[in-house]
Amino acid sequence: MKILVTGTAGFIGSHLANKLLARGDEIVGLDCINDYYDINVKYGRLARAGLTKDKIEYNKIIQSESQPNYKFIKLKLEDKENMMALFKEQKFDAVCNLAAQAGVRYSIENPLAYIDTNLMGFAHILEGCRHNKVEHLVYASSSSTYGLNTKQPFSTHDPVNHPVSLYAATKKANELMAHSYSHLYDLPTTGLRFFTVYGPWGRPDMALFLFTKAIKEGKKIDVFNYGKHRRDFTYIDDIVEGIIRTLDNVAQPNPDWSGEKPDPGTSKAPWRVYNIGNQSPVELMDYIETLEKYLGKTAEKVLLPLQPGDVPDTYADVEALVQDVGYKPNTTIEQGIEKFVAWYDDFYKD
Repeated sequence: MKILVTGTAGFIGSHLANKLLARGDEIVGLDCINDYYDINVKYGRLARAGLTKDKIEYNKIIQSESQPNYKFIKLKLEDKENMMALFKEQKFDAVCNLAAQAGVRYSIENPLAYIDTNLMGFAHILEGCRHNKVEHLVYASSSSTYGLNTKQPFSTHDPVNHPVSLYAATKKANELMAHSYSHLYDLPTTGLRFFTVYGPWGRPDMALFLFTKAIKEGKKIDVFNYGKHRRDFTYIDDIVEGIIRTLDNVAQPNPDWSGEKPDPGTSKAPWRVYNIGNQSPVELMDYIETLEKYLGKTAEKVLLPLQPGDVPDTYADVEALVQDVGYKPNTTIEQGIEKFVAWYDDFYKD
């Protein structure tokens, strides 16, 4: 397949592109390479796939030096004219949209940054798919869409109407926007609600990265909700496998869907939403203790209350994913954190 993968300088996108290339797909990667966090990590991810920093220019397609099936373009999703031209020229079979302005807390401080990329940008993805006969759009949603929901585990069959951050609201909006295109234009779309993703080449603004850096430098770490909240930490390889399985499993209408009792996770249109999580929530303090074990150092912890925009617990119900695509994440935090620490030590060895 010829696949557009957006966000390929990002954490999940870079891993996904490499896995798809390994199985023989033709990939066009796209990223705006913004400075939301350390761009050296972003260029490092691209370099792994033969894309060198000095060759990258805005709105110019470049060829990977090591992967014959990999091209890359630096482009903003909100750049409508050039996005439409890219879709028209490249004729993608499928699209996986992982590009977004990320971060719950950043959305509290800079809400407008999320409107451009996560709403306008996503609209351009939908329009590109609609007008160029894309067979399937898979896009990143988020476990943060569950907002004020407290029923555990979080299920795609439960309503999600009370987000607690603008980031979460934009992800919910993406699901609604996608549904309208699935309904009106018969465009198959699948949204994936990722639960806390971690692993090698992770985001420097995420807890595991921040904790590792601080502990190695002998600095204190801020532990919110006094370390008591639980997260369904999900290893990057499990996330990527889940994406590929759903990419290959084109969204279908649910013949049993009823407007009398509308199921929020399916539709009479070719539209689906899935959770991808480990289905095994871990208390933050246990996560930190596992990290301390592999770093060989104990952290000095500053215990703080829950931050605005955060939810106390996340726990994924992945039964729909298992039923429809035959996959369930299974990497333990012991395995995942050990691999992350090994990567971190290698990347920052100088």
